[in-house]
Amino acid sequence: MPSEPTLLSDVAGVAVMLLVLGLPGLLTGLAAGLRGWALAGLAPLLSYAIGGLAGPWTHALGLPYNPLTFALTTLVFAAVAFGLRRLTLRRWPPEPEPGLWARRGHFAVIACVVVTAVIGGYAAIYGMGHLGAIAQGGDAPYAANGVRYVASTGDGSLTGMGTLNWYGDATPPFYPNAYHLLAALQYQLSGASIPLTLDVNTMLLPGLLALSLVVLVREFRGRAVLAGAVALASAAPVMSTYESMSRGPLYPFLLGLALTPLAAVALRRYLGRAAPDTAFVLVLGAVGLLCVHSSTLFGAVLFAGPMLVQRWAEPGARLKRIGRDLLALLPIAVVSVLVAWLQLFGALGLASSTLPYLGWPIEYRATTALGALLGFQHWEPQPQLWLSVALLLGFVFFGRLGRLRWIGLSALVSGLAYMAVASSNSSLVMALSRPWWDDPYRFISMAIVPLAFIAGHGVASLQAWIAERLPARVPAAAVGTVVLLGFVVVTNGLYAQSNGGRLAAGYRAADPRTLNITPDEERAMVELGKLAKPGEWAMNDRYDGTVWTYALTGTRTVAAHDDGTAPPSDAVLLAAHFKEYPTNPAVRAAVARLNVHWVILGRPAAPPEPAYQSAGLVGLDGLPFLRQVYRNDDAVIYQLKG
Repeated sequence: MPSEPTLLSDVAGVAVMLLVLGLPGLLTGLAAGLRGWALAGLAPLLSYAIGGLAGPWTHALGLPYNPLTFALTTLVFAAVAFGLRRLTLRRWPPEPEPGLWARRGHFAVIACVVVTAVIGGYAAIYGMGHLGAIAQGGDAPYAANGVRYVASTGDGSLTGMGTLNWYGDATPPFYPNAYHLLAALQYQLSGASIPLTLDVNTMLLPGLLALSLVVLVREFRGRAVLAGAVALASAAPVMSTYESMSRGPLYPFLLGLALTPLAAVALRRYLGRAAPDTAFVLVLGAVGLLCVHSSTLFGAVLFAGPMLVQRWAEPGARLKRIGRDLLALLPIAVVSVLVAWLQLFGALGLASSTLPYLGWPIEYRATTALGALLGFQHWEPQPQLWLSVALLLGFVFFGRLGRLRWIGLSALVSGLAYMAVASSNSSLVMALSRPWWDDPYRFISMAIVPLAFIAGHGVASLQAWIAERLPARVPAAAVGTVVLLGFVVVTNGLYAQSNGGRLAAGYRAADPRTLNITPDEERAMVELGKLAKPGEWAMNDRYDGTVWTYALTGTRTVAAHDDGTAPPSDAVLLAAHFKEYPTNPAVRAAVARLNVHWVILGRPAAPPEPAYQSAGLVGLDGLPFLRQVYRNDDAVIYQLKG
């Protein structure tokens, strides 16, 4: 198929992705005084913050968003970070951070993160079939077209991507675009296809989540074996990332989910030492989460808020501690609003708009939803029982979590939120769940992250329990190695095969002609890209797969997304009456306004359904104003005559 890349393009795509996601954040983090695990974990979040702000800012200043302006923005942020760090060292010199893990502990944790990333990446690629596969879900073309749009136009605004589908007299919606902005740079620098660019980012997610959780454990002074066990456990649940890789895929949500634990890291570092350098990291971290997706910041509050509860409940001057923390957080909130006012006002405008909010149907009774959480089984045929066993051990040894006991409250809050969304469509539940579109899949993913953490704690506690009962001559590190390897083995490689199989439903099928975007439809879109001149548009149906045309070729189509909410009047007119072109002046005028020169139709629906949802595209064969220029088993391209 045209989307199948070469080994060289795969390697280039992965390398450029790591460069774009890592280098800006590393430079800025180093300048801000971050080192070690904190630097490694926070670097991607800082990179997304820089890119997520650079896009809208450059648009507001009338500048293009491209690798050059992104690099200049990185230098600006790094310079600010360096200045604030120098100020901190002069006025409020920090104490050296005490050591925690032995050298071999660091290497062991690195090994666990690498193993997790490899196994998680394998599960993703196994599900896709190959890197560069086209995601079949309805959210994918919006992201794919958006990445191509940013790369092609340099428009990094918060509504620019929407103009592909909502143009003319339609109003393009606000959409946070940090994911798309950095993916656009990867696309430009690597020369990879849009599907490959999206897929390498998706492949990274399990490893990115594992790294975030390791940094969380390290920040809260947890044992190295706990960090390694949590890393491994995070990639095992099917509901954490793999379900939503298959469904949608929900690219920005999943990215935000993987970065969410870092909110607690940045918050604790700041409250432990309120200074300009730690404030900078917290502001940029919070803004980065908001730039990835509005719901991510709310999710971070659900995840990290319980940390404040544990902090404020500790013995001592509680009221004084609470007041001091709230006072310290006030300037953070003010600066964050000023820095991210474009995103905040866009989100508020979307919430108060007339865009329909219908939510999702309920899934289960509340008790069944609870079983789905504890059994790590959503819609899958089998529960992931070894994770349930590890979770049980985590609850049995819960007191050993120490400074991380607040994770239990995170699991409780997010778990109850999922149970409510899965079992009720009451007005209160609908209102509270609006940032996540009342979507049970998103809520169960958010709940599974802290539950997987507790499961990892159960594995680590098993290692400690065994080590305490063995002779002193048996190294605890050896026990840890055996226990962690045993966990990987009993879970059949962290359930990689079954998780990948769940993901596969969103990318491939035994009969490729049953896919939403079939290989022949893809070939036709690529052929259209060769035929069409720059600026020429193609008429298409909203639901037959051809909405991917712009992402694959750069040729605009009348419909660029399967979301038909409040479409442009020209799109409505042409969908209903396009075949009346010879006799309908309004149709001819719309065709002229949009510069439509082509028609591309994908695989028609089977009877008794109409061949296409757009009545104006049914029965085009043989019409005198069209010339057929390409056809295969699933698609056809016509050129308008004259």
